Amino acid sequence: MRRSGERRKAATTALFLAVVVLLLGACGTQVAGQAGAGMPSTAARGPIPWTTLEPSAVTAARLDDDLRTVTLTAQVPSGPHPCVRRLKAVVTDGIYGTVPGTVHVQVTFSSPSGDTRSGCTEEAAATTRVTLPDPLGDRELVVDDHTQFTAAGATPPALRLCGRLGCTPPATGCTADSYDQALIAVDAPEHTYRGATDCSTKWLVMDFSWGTGPVCGDDTTNPACTSRLGDRWFFRAEKSGWVPIADGAAGGCQAVQHAAPAFPTSMCSLLKPLPSSLHPHHPPASPSPSTGGSAEEGVEKGE
Repeated sequence: MRRSGERRKAATTALFLAVVVLLLGACGTQVAGQAGAGMPSTAARGPIPWTTLEPSAVTAARLDDDLRTVTLTAQVPSGPHPCVRRLKAVVTDGIYGTVPGTVHVQVTFSSPSGDTRSGCTEEAAATTRVTLPDPLGDRELVVDDHTQFTAAGATPPALRLCGRLGCTPPATGCTADSYDQALIAVDAPEHTYRGATDCSTKWLVMDFSWGTGPVCGDDTTNPACTSRLGDRWFFRAEKSGWVPIADGAAGGCQAVQHAAPAFPTSMCSLLKPLPSSLHPHHPPASPSPSTGGSAEEGVEKGE
């Protein structure tokens, strides 16, 4: 009887230890920062914050009959749950001061879209209205400092959305403003400097460069501060402005006259190649021959 009781006691102890081991093993499978089955993480249990934001874009504006009330269409977050509160537009000229010929408006809203748990991962159009202190007239409406609208050339009640060069882009020609339009057309980097330029009524060739190192002010002793890259583009004048037709760093006329045979030889024949330091050439790497391929080629050639 003693041995039978001891065996039962030993079995009970072994079963208890097995249960403990299983429980400890289950506890050890949860990785820090991950939620277990049916158990949300600490971050997931916290509240989703709502923050004040600006729309990613303001795409349209409409002027009411009173010539003062403007309806703005903006791109805002959207998702399966509410993503936008307090969408509004306010005139900011009284806060930051007025700029002649313009009216400045700021569009803001509150959203939880900064937290992916909100589900606000898409965008949708939404509208808001603002009443200007005075009729818009011939002034430009500037929204969030980077989007411009004007009534000039628009079909009422819509206002015309202006481009990157403003509401009255410069006429295509041999002027500094027109050259800026050409640089935008080829997506030149910010803070680009124009170099040699040759321009006629219909054609333009322009060299330009941009810094690639840190901003160092007037320091010209540090090579990192003076490192630059550059390019050369050829353009043709169109109603929309200077249209890029070719680029080439080799010099001469081959690159441009291959794309546009009518480009004047007098404007390209004396062009010298751009320095390799400005426009380095990186030929594609040669494919590494495989051992098997070389052996097969040797057999086919009888080598």
